[in-house]
Amino acid sequence: MVLTLSAFGGILVCFWCYYEGESMVEVVLSENDRLDWALKKFRRKMLRSGRFKDMKKKRYYEKPSEARKRKAAAARRRNARARRRRRNR
Repeated sequence: MVLTLSAFGGILVCFWCYYEGESMVEVVLSENDRLDWALKKFRRKMLRSGRFKDMKKKRYYEKPSEARKRKAAAARRRNARARRRRRNR
């Protein structure tokens, strides 16, 4: 994971690379744009792309058995929510 702020000919480019075949999130600024605006836009793009969730999930190693349990619990929650919605209609 790399967070880079680079200046190319008066244009500031802020991008984040994820080296597992994912595309990068990029914010391009002109000379007059503010850095705090760029970071806010960058954060918004990261949230919408789901990268923060992936980073949080990959912070620690998860055993395959734990991953199966987590996925099964999520499926149970989804199914229960769908049953409640169908019942209330």
